[in-house]
Amino acid sequence: MPAATFRLIGSGVYSLPEAERLTKIPRKRIRRWMEGYNFISSGKRHYSPPVIESAIGRDTGELALTFQDLVEVRFLEAFLRKGVTWKEMRIGAARAKALLTMTHPFSSRRFKTDGRYILAEIAGADSPVLLNLSRNQLEFHAIINPLLQGLEFNQFDEPERWFPMTKRKGVVIDPARAFGAPIVIDGGVPTRVLAASARAERSQRLTARLYDVPLRAVRSAVYYETKFLA
Repeated sequence: MPAATFRLIGSGVYSLPEAERLTKIPRKRIRRWMEGYNFISSGKRHYSPPVIESAIGRDTGELALTFQDLVEVRFLEAFLRKGVTWKEMRIGAARAKALLTMTHPFSSRRFKTDGRYILAEIAGADSPVLLNLSRNQLEFHAIINPLLQGLEFNQFDEPERWFPMTKRKGVVIDPARAFGAPIVIDGGVPTRVLAASARAERSQRLTARLYDVPLRAVRSAVYYETKFLA
C-alpha cells in the first residue's frame, strides 16, 4: 500500500465534487481556496496563494480534501457570508496560523466573528478574551458565532465529527469511519447506500431489514440524501 494511502487513513477523503455536495459551496471556489489562482490587476499578472494548506492536495491524482479541509472551507464560507472581507480573511488566516501554529486554524472552535472581523479566543487573566486578528487588539463586544453548530471537537479543539443536520437526525460525518462518508449513527451504513437501496427496493422497511438498521436510520438517510443535500 502506498505511503500516501496510509497517511489518509482516518483523515477522510473527499473529491472536489463530493466536497461541493456536502458543503454546498461551489467547487470552483473551493479549488481557488485550496490551490490559489492567477488574476490580472493594472495590466499585470498576479498570483493569489491558497488559504488552506491541504494535507493531500493531488496525492490521489485529482484535488481531494481531508475532513479538516472540508470543515475549514465551511468556516471560510461562513465568515464571508457574515461580512468578513477577503482582505480581512487573508490577514486573519496568516495571523491565526502564526498564533496557533495550526494548518487549519479556522476550524478550531477558538475562532468567532462579529460580522466584520475574525476574532480569536485567547486565555486571559480571569477569563478568555478576544483578539481581533486584523487590528491586533482585544475586543469585548457581543459576538455572532453560528459556525460551530453540529461539530464535535477533541481535546485539542480540533473538529472530530460533524452532524450536518443535527445529532438527533441520526447522520454523522466521521473521518475515522467509512473514509469520512456520511453514515447513519445507528448501524454505521453510508447514507448513499441506504438511500439507493430504498429507491431500488421501493421499500424503506425492506432496506432496514437488509442492512440490519432501524427504520428511522433509513428514513434519516433518505431525507439527508434526497432533501437536505438537494
